[in-house]
Amino acid sequence: MSANAANTQTDLRDLHPPITPFDSGVLPVADGHALYWEQCGRPDGLPVLFLHGGPGAGIAPTYRRFFDPGRHRAVLFDQRGCGRSSPRATLDGNTTWDLVADIERLRRHLGLDRWLVLGGSWGSTLALAYGQRHPDRCLGFVLRGIFLFRAREVDWFLNGMGHFFPEARHAFLDFLPAAERATPLQSYYRRLCDPDPGVHGPAAVAWSRYEEACSRLVPRLSDTPADACLPLARMEAHYMMHQGFLDEGQLLRDIDRIAHLPAILIQGRYDLVCPPTSAWELHTAWPGSRLVMVPDAGHAAMEPGIRRAIVQALADLRP
Repeated sequence: MSANAANTQTDLRDLHPPITPFDSGVLPVADGHALYWEQCGRPDGLPVLFLHGGPGAGIAPTYRRFFDPGRHRAVLFDQRGCGRSSPRATLDGNTTWDLVADIERLRRHLGLDRWLVLGGSWGSTLALAYGQRHPDRCLGFVLRGIFLFRAREVDWFLNGMGHFFPEARHAFLDFLPAAERATPLQSYYRRLCDPDPGVHGPAAVAWSRYEEACSRLVPRLSDTPADACLPLARMEAHYMMHQGFLDEGQLLRDIDRIAHLPAILIQGRYDLVCPPTSAWELHTAWPGSRLVMVPDAGHAAMEPGIRRAIVQALADLRP
């Protein structure tokens, strides 16, 4: 449910130019957590909140380039336990509703009344949860790679992707002892929560490689070191073990709370991490939404068609 940012300038010519934050800081929140945040663009511009994927992926400088520096006041932050937030890779006080409360605290800290919300993959889940809890603070939504955290979507991640990437799923399961392969989520979660780096490190790499292998229309091998994989793998497994801290079907059930707000939904036609059926169901339940189906993309935010669609959506959405 995450996507690594591309690194080369030539690959990103369809994004806005690189930009340096005009403000940044660390915000203490509940349960001993402290969140890194930054703002870029125009201080008097249209506020837009960016919610990264994972959970546990963190932000990257490339994500700033989705935003028009002459129009937007973009707010980006690392969610609990990842990126430059602290403590790192901790599961204490780390639930969907803790993160929703963090977003509200950050909004008040920055003195903003309302903002657009941009979220991808897990970020789309969190954006919907936040919007339904605080609809009066949202101007609209740009959501990418829709994930509604229903049981069948978690099962797809663990099992369904293997129909298209059998070699990746074989490696994912082969990491585990044969007796544990029937329950991969529980087996990985136990290892990812183990305090011994010799246990959680290899498990984090195996988990992350599986996801990375399935995330793009044209797969590439992940060489992310074990230490960098841990927050993503541990938190994804944690949230899956707890059904996203949501009732089954909750985000569709409560769509009426934000149905009056505009939304652009961006979905890769060949997204095998978050299959397009979820985007379609959300679109049909949300009268004010527009669905952009990108014909030549998988799941990752930095695939060319996806990133162009995000930039265009932010240009189109003028609340």
